Amino acid sequence: MHTLCAFANGQGGRVLLGVKPGGELIGQQVSEQTLHDIATARERFEPPLDLHIQSVEIASGRSVLVLTVGGISDSVPYTFDGRAYERVGNTTRKMAQERYELLLLERAHSRRRWENQEADEVPLQELDREEVLRIVEAARSAGRLVGPVGRGLPELLDRLGVRHKGRLLRAAVVLFGKTFLPHHPQCELRMARFRGTDKTEFLDQRNLRGPAFRLLEEAELFCQRHFPLAGRIEPGRLQRVDRPLIPPDAMRELLVNAFIHRDYSIAGGAVALAIFDDRVEIWSAGRYPMGITPESLTRPHLSVQRNPIIAEVFYRAGLIEKWGRGTNRVAEMCRAAGLSCPEFAEVTGAVVVTLRVSVGQTLAADRGELPHTDLGELEADWGEFPSDRGELAPEPGGADG
Repeated sequence: MHTLCAFANGQGGRVLLGVKPGGELIGQQVSEQTLHDIATARERFEPPLDLHIQSVEIASGRSVLVLTVGGISDSVPYTFDGRAYERVGNTTRKMAQERYELLLLERAHSRRRWENQEADEVPLQELDREEVLRIVEAARSAGRLVGPVGRGLPELLDRLGVRHKGRLLRAAVVLFGKTFLPHHPQCELRMARFRGTDKTEFLDQRNLRGPAFRLLEEAELFCQRHFPLAGRIEPGRLQRVDRPLIPPDAMRELLVNAFIHRDYSIAGGAVALAIFDDRVEIWSAGRYPMGITPESLTRPHLSVQRNPIIAEVFYRAGLIEKWGRGTNRVAEMCRAAGLSCPEFAEVTGAVVVTLRVSVGQTLAADRGELPHTDLGELEADWGEFPSDRGELAPEPGGADG
């Protein structure tokens, strides 16, 4: 039962009764008392554990009992007789108190998340109807929003799942908001191009607040502005063959992940894009969701969503799938482009993805065409993005660095 508790607190697993330590199936007699004892022990799990019991007969009167539990559940952490257990390698041990308390916080978050709380301080007119229509049209084009949709803003928000019982959710502000201060400062994107390999000198810097899809587009434009575009002439072709520094689809996947998996409950958090001469880093506030580790992201893994409402709208817009394949596809695209796989890490409470690429010099910056800027909050009508009209300006009163 300790081992089943440990499996339930991890990736799930099976315990077999009737197997020798060396692996030989010998079975055992399974009586009503045996099943009664298991049922009695099962009642000592808290919260109640979904335990599947299967009896496999291997010889006359002898069977192997297979006890199976799932993993990555909203009910984690489980305890048995008041203690939580975990697996380390091939052993079961008592879970450390610090780890147990962290999992309790994760469980509370999974049921009462920041994104699914009502945004009572935001009136309906503070959402950008044109941005909502744009995403609805993208969802219809992707075939992920079928049937009558309507044109009224409340109906559109209901269809996208960002309004509940007539009340706006915080997810609606992240995706379609126009004003973010003072209540939602975390809807922020920080971008910088540094000279060299450290943060000593800026070549270009931008701090923006806006709805998530627009911030994603701004991040992609910043990459286009600062990534060199290698090209070559191939025999028999008149046109040059361009090769991006990083496959655009891979870069977009990583940026999307940063927006949909970050911890929005951290008011001072943001998504950050840092470009150095020798690497590109993407930072997002918050730790990895429960059940996900940096090592697991380049191997087959389940899709664990910290913000399922926000992720659902990105899915409908055709920007993500739901099979936990995103980071695996990024690794495949990088390898196909002759790049090393992205490095995933957790640093001081933030998720960091590092791409080791030779960015080199940004020629426009070296010609003095990219002024050092620190742009303030973009709290405008998002129907036409201000940066597209050249209207971005430093925040009144100077920059905050």
